[in-house]
Amino acid sequence: MSKLIASAAIRASHSLFKQAEEMLEKAIAEKGKDHIFEFPDTAFYLPQIYALTAFPVKTLADMKVALEMAREMLHDEPEEKLWKPYLGEALDSGMATLFCEEIILALRYLNGQEPVTDPETGYVYNGFITDTIQRNLGIQLVDGRMPGFAAIIGAAPDDDTAVKIVRELQEKNILTFLSGTAKDKSGKVTNVTQQLLRKNVELGWDTYIVPLGPDTEHTLYALDWSIRASMIFGGNKPGDYKAHLKYTRDRVFAFAMVLGELDDVKWSTGAGAINMGYPAIADTDVPVIHPTGVCTYEEVEKELDHDKIVQRAFEVRGLKVTVEKPPIPVSYGPAFEGERIRKEDMFIEFGGNRTPAFEWVRTKELDEIEDGKVTIVGTDVEERFKAGGQMPLAVVVDVAGRKMQKDFESIIERKFHHNINEAQGLWHMGQRDIVWMRISNQAYKDGVTLEHIGTIQATMSKKRFNAIVDKVQVTLYFDEKDILELQDQARAVYKERDHRLGGLTDESVDTYYSCLLCQSFAPSHVCVISPERLGLCGAYNWLDCKAAFEIDPTGGNQPIEKGEELDAKQGRWAGVDEYLKSNSAGAVESLNLYTIMDNP
Repeated sequence: MSKLIASAAIRASHSLFKQAEEMLEKAIAEKGKDHIFEFPDTAFYLPQIYALTAFPVKTLADMKVALEMAREMLHDEPEEKLWKPYLGEALDSGMATLFCEEIILALRYLNGQEPVTDPETGYVYNGFITDTIQRNLGIQLVDGRMPGFAAIIGAAPDDDTAVKIVRELQEKNILTFLSGTAKDKSGKVTNVTQQLLRKNVELGWDTYIVPLGPDTEHTLYALDWSIRASMIFGGNKPGDYKAHLKYTRDRVFAFAMVLGELDDVKWSTGAGAINMGYPAIADTDVPVIHPTGVCTYEEVEKELDHDKIVQRAFEVRGLKVTVEKPPIPVSYGPAFEGERIRKEDMFIEFGGNRTPAFEWVRTKELDEIEDGKVTIVGTDVEERFKAGGQMPLAVVVDVAGRKMQKDFESIIERKFHHNINEAQGLWHMGQRDIVWMRISNQAYKDGVTLEHIGTIQATMSKKRFNAIVDKVQVTLYFDEKDILELQDQARAVYKERDHRLGGLTDESVDTYYSCLLCQSFAPSHVCVISPERLGLCGAYNWLDCKAAFEIDPTGGNQPIEKGEELDAKQGRWAGVDEYLKSNSAGAVESLNLYTIMDNP
């Protein structure tokens, strides 16, 4: 933990505590300690305090009790020359800050100061998010229809950059909350709300752009929204703070994007959000905090390029945004897989022993590729395509992901066949360097281009393998010289993969996999798949099952620890027998992999 960040978070927690204390004393003096307060349209009192402590703040006297809880989480600022780990103190201070901010905003409501009206534009900020909105939209947040939410704090360097960032979030169906201020590149203090209004961008719940207020403290409303999701949709009880913080980290995919310079309050509010599993990504040169286990991945990251900041934020949060079908001018779906394109209906074809063609998946690092990018390499490609007939083709798909492994490359490649065939007017056969692809005359008339081949592979590879693939970039080559050079490299990789799979033996691994896919019609049926033994249908090998488990940990392919070896000759292990008995409803109690005479 950076000393700079810890010091800032601790300073702000003390400052906000003092502010809350003074405001509360004044309110009690004016209205009395028994004065009742509640945020508009909520059954959760002061939600942050109620969720984490089970203490319902109903009166000003209750606020005083809650403020004392915040006092217990305050710490002294780190000494100048004494180094020590600061993470615990910073996180405590962040949580104290959230408690104090909630009390401050409650008192502002009590005084008629919330929601805020922007003095420059007259726009009325949203303020506190009601339970009605929570229930209407919150379910989308936890069931995946709304992938996550972003809290943008501060101001972009200019109005156009603000619009670009928010539009990119809108395109990905991300709910965006706006708060805080910062200086733009001209030195003017402004915020993203004002920047969007100057560009006539429509704001509100319908457009997924919700300005909460002009101060950093207004970010608390977004955190209140997410902690209530844990109580409403997660069923977690008030006071079970561990369950709430785990739920917000694992189920509410939120992150903060801090635009412009950071002050103490921004750091301290961010420390509070980190407790909830929400990382922060800044567009300035700030100290970074990389994995400690509080957030899913990094806690604080920086990205100075505004063209990349949204994608980087997604990577840091572990947020996956996929689309149901690729943006192409023809229909798309499994119904078109059986379609055939005969010679008389064909506009152009690739491969099929007529021209060189191959497909190749390569694993890359996250920072090496640009998600969704499709590049066409070749001379006079458009003219050659428009002429129809035949063309050589190399489809090189670069994938990156935190859970991606080289063993999964061939599995992704095998899905290329389905990816292309599900597009109306496109036909595909084979894989690796024996592919054959056709585009029909009608598909060409409908507007299908060469770039759409890459678009289909990029979109569908990410959708089908979203648990292991975070980014996909496709390069299409159309010059035979380039293709033949790359084909030699690809063939060397194919050979290496085959050798790797061929070298896998039952003895070389500690884990086999089950296949339960047939239990929909054969309830007691269980296949055990090892490196040397496929499932009975022959459709799944050991690597397929390994990838399937990574993609869907609760699916039909589950790991089986071999356990104690009971019979090396016949291939029997205690862990396998135990798994079979429990997952076949007792119908199968033992399995020998290497004999057909005794429990095969």
